[in-house]
Amino acid sequence: MSLDEPTLSRRGLGRLGVAAATLAAVGAVKAATSPAEAQATGGTIKVGILHSLSGTMAISETTLKDVMLMLIEQQNKKGGLLGKKLEGVVVDPASNWPLFAEKARQLISVDKCAATFGCWTSVSRKSVLPVFEELNSILFYPVQYEGQECSRNVFYTGAAPNQQAIPAVDYLMSEGKVKRWVLAGTDYVYPRTTNQILEAYLKSKGVAAEDIMINYTP
Repeated sequence: MSLDEPTLSRRGLGRLGVAAATLAAVGAVKAATSPAEAQATGGTIKVGILHSLSGTMAISETTLKDVMLMLIEQQNKKGGLLGKKLEGVVVDPASNWPLFAEKARQLISVDKCAATFGCWTSVSRKSVLPVFEELNSILFYPVQYEGQECSRNVFYTGAAPNQQAIPAVDYLMSEGKVKRWVLAGTDYVYPRTTNQILEAYLKSKGVAAEDIMINYTP
C-alpha cells in the first residue's frame, strides 16, 4: 500500500466488517424470493439507514451511514441481490430519541424498506424496538449493547457484557489480583445495566458489597 492511499483505523475496520456482514444478511432476509421472481418483478430492494446525521451523535453515526452507502454501491456493481439493485434510504433522526421511532416507522411503512441498519445508542434502539416488533420488520444494530434484551426483529451484532466486561473482570481478578472495585459510568442505560450485571457477578465470586463502589456522573 502506498503512503498516499487511505488507511482504516481498527475501529474503522470493525465498523466496515459489521456493515459488510449485516449487508450480506439482507440477502438472507430476501432469500424467500427466488432470483427468477425477483428479476421478473424488477425494481429495487430498499435498505433503510437510520443514523443521526445531526445533533450530538452525528460524530459517531455519520460514518456508519457513509459505510453503508459505500457497501450498497459496491454490491450493486456486482449485480445487486436476487437480480435487483439495492437502494439506500437515508433518514436523519437527529439524535432525538422519539424521532428515531418516527423515522423507523417511515422507513418501514412509507419507504417499504426490506431491512434497516441503524441506531447507535441503547436508548435509540429501545425507542425503535416497539415499531419494528409491531410492523414485523428487521433492524440490524451495529454496536455492543448491555444485554437483557432479545427480540426476533433485531440482529444484535455487538458484544454483550458477558462477552466483553466479564472477561475483563476475570482477567483483573486472576492477573491483577484486584480486591476492591469501582464501577463507574454515565447515568445512562448501558452503564447502569452493565454495572448491575458486574455487581452481581463480583458478588458471586465472593467480593463483599463494601468492596464494590458504584458511581455515576450526569
